[in-house]
Order: sequence, then C-alpha cells, then structure tokens
Amino acid sequence: QLQASGGELVQAGGSLRLSCAASGRPSSNYAMGWFRQARGTEREFVAALSGSSETTYYADSVKGRFTVSRDNAQNTVTLQMNSLKPEDTARYYCAAARTYFGGTLYSLYEYWGQGTLVTVSS
Repeated sequence: QLQASGGELVQAGGSLRLSCAASGRPSSNYAMGWFRQARGTEREFVAALSGSSETTYYADSVKGRFTVSRDNAQNTVTLQMNSLKPEDTARYYCAAARTYFGGTLYSLYEYWGQGTLVTVSS
C-alpha cells in the first residue's frame, strides 16, 4: 500500500516536498518512482530510484530541479521539487516497481498510491 502526501498550492519558483509512505513488502527489494498526470493528459514519468538508491532516473523536464530519495528504514520515498513551474501542475503518484532497478516505463510499476495534487500558480 502506498500513500502520497505533501501536495498543495504554491507559487511559481517555489518548492514542495512530496512524501510516499509504503507498507507491506520490504521497500529495499524494489524500485520506487513518481509519476504525474495533468488534467486531460496521460500519466508521465517524473523520477525513480532503485532499491538501495544506487540508480536514479529523471524526466528531462525536471532534471536539475527535482530530487528523488528514499529511506528504506522508514519505508518512505521523497520527491523534493524546487523552482516549480506552472507546467508542473498535476496529480503526483508514487509507485512501486516489480523489479529492483525499475526504470522510466509505466509498465514496470505494479503498485500505485492515490496521488497528491500539486498546483503551481504563475
């Protein structure tokens, strides 16, 4: 089970920190990722990292602004979002992969949280 939190309304240029709490199987056994879906669009990949954080992945649109991290002892994954833009407005979902390394593809992830809404005003 995955529960995302931290989404809210923020001004452009601001920062937000999203958290995802995982329960169930040991978190270090699988990759975790963040996806987002804006109204009227398909869900898109944002960031992910492997079971012990040795490999990270970022969408080009967030590279240099977002940082994904995890604390396996706490079973949490965090997405630090800086220099937010209006185009970052979306519902953000955390997801758990089927494999240790994961990746950027939607099909690699089998468990999904309900999402948390991020709104960036201009």
